[in-house]
Amino acid sequence: MPDIVIHVVASALYAALALHFWLTRWRVPSERWRARPAGAPAPGGLLAWERTAILLPLALHGYLLYCILVAPDNPRFGFAFALSATLWMVVFIYWWESFFVSLEGILPIALLLATLCSLLTLWFPGLVRSTIPFEFRLHLLLSIFATGVLTVALLHALLMAVMDRLLHGAQIGGRSSAPGEAFAGLLAGLPPLLTLERLLFRLIGIAFVLLTLTLATGLTLSETLFGRALRFNHETVFAIIAWAAFAILLVGRHFYGWRGRTALRWTLAGFMLVILANIGSTFVLEVILRRG
Repeated sequence: MPDIVIHVVASALYAALALHFWLTRWRVPSERWRARPAGAPAPGGLLAWERTAILLPLALHGYLLYCILVAPDNPRFGFAFALSATLWMVVFIYWWESFFVSLEGILPIALLLATLCSLLTLWFPGLVRSTIPFEFRLHLLLSIFATGVLTVALLHALLMAVMDRLLHGAQIGGRSSAPGEAFAGLLAGLPPLLTLERLLFRLIGIAFVLLTLTLATGLTLSETLFGRALRFNHETVFAIIAWAAFAILLVGRHFYGWRGRTALRWTLAGFMLVILANIGSTFVLEVILRRG
C-alpha cells in the first residue's frame, strides 16, 4: 500500500474518532454536569471498542513514522515529521491513561491535531539526510517523547485553568447552573481538579527526566560531530533555558506548593521554549531558509 494511502487512511480514522468523541463526550446536556456531586469521579470512560479503534490509526501512523526515520538508509526529517511524531505520542499517552483515569473529553482535541499533523508530512516531507548516526536518532526520539509528554501536560494545565475559572466564576456569581454549554461535556468527562493537578506534575516530572536525557545525548552528539560538547547556538540556548524553567517549576511545587496560574505560566513558558528549540528551528531552516 503506498504511503500516501496510509497517510489518508490514518488521518481519516483520526478524524472519524475525533468526531465520535465530540458527539458522545462534548455534546452532552448540561444536566450531566449539574447532576455530578462535588468531588465525585468523572462519568464515562473509554469503551472497549473505542480503545481498540484508537489503536488502528496509531499503528498506521507509527508505521509511517518508522518508515520515515528508522527504516531507510537515507531517512527524511523535518518540522512536519517532528509535529506528526509529537501528536502520535500525545494520542498514545491519552490512550494509555484511559486505563487509569477518565480523560476522554480531551480526545477530540488530541485526535483532531493528530489528523492535521499526520497530513502535514505530505506537504512538507522534510529533507533527506545522507547519514544519521545512532546518537542523533536517540537524541531525536528522546526529544519527541519529551515534547509529546509536555504537550499533554500543557493541555492538562489549560483545561485545569478553564475548569477552575468556570467553577470559581459560578461560585462568585452564586449560580448553580452549568458552566457554559460549550464546555459542559468536556468538564463532565474530566476527573476532579486535584486528580488533574497530581497528573499534571507527574507528567512534568517525566518530561523533565526526558529533557535531561535529551540534553545529555545532545552534548554527546555535539562532541561526536563537532568536537565540542557545548555549542551556544539558538537551539542549545533555548533547550537549556527550557530545562531550567521546568526545574524551577518542580522546585517551586515541592518547596512552595506552586499550583494554578503559576504552574500554568511556567508550563506554557517552558513548552514554548522547547518548541523553539526543536520544531521551531527546524521549521525556519526547512521552510523559510530552504536549508538542510
